[in-house]
Amino acid sequence: MPADLSQWLHLVFRWTHFAAGITWIGLLYWFNLVNVPFAKTVEAKDRPTYVSKLIPSALWWFRHSAWVTVLAGFGLIYVLYWNNGAFLALAENRDKTIFMGMVLGVIMLFNVWRLIWPNQRTVIEATIKGEKPDAQAAKIALYASRVNFALSAPLLLFMAGASHFPLDWSGIVIIGGIAALIGALVVLRVQKVF
Repeated sequence: MPADLSQWLHLVFRWTHFAAGITWIGLLYWFNLVNVPFAKTVEAKDRPTYVSKLIPSALWWFRHSAWVTVLAGFGLIYVLYWNNGAFLALAENRDKTIFMGMVLGVIMLFNVWRLIWPNQRTVIEATIKGEKPDAQAAKIALYASRVNFALSAPLLLFMAGASHFPLDWSGIVIIGGIAALIGALVVLRVQKVF
């Protein structure tokens, strides 16, 4: 690939990855830190309007920014590694750190499309019909969202920090585990689980 094209693709993929990632993680934080506590205060008579108008729109942006973020990330990997004939060899700590960020992002994308969205859709559809939402579906969506919140702490640490403070495998496990624990404690405390 010509160097000029590679540089432009790098710019486009990086900006897209960054902008979509802000949208995705921003909405993840909004759902967990603002929406869940707020939803507990919504009166029963107002719930159908709230659930049928606000939540579908927020979930649309949430789930689509998730796949755009991951796809743009793979575009970056292509431009930075695969285009140059290199495979993400994981020889350098920077590569290990960014790789773990990528793995967490893919896990979180899976949670969005296989656990959060299908179960939220079930809850929304029942609410719109005036039926009682399936408690199990709501619980699965909530728990998967909490997991994504906890995983977002090490994800952001690894993505933003790969160039500044690359970690070896033990550092990834220890620092990543501490970051995930902090993320879990934050979301559980805000949602008043303890």
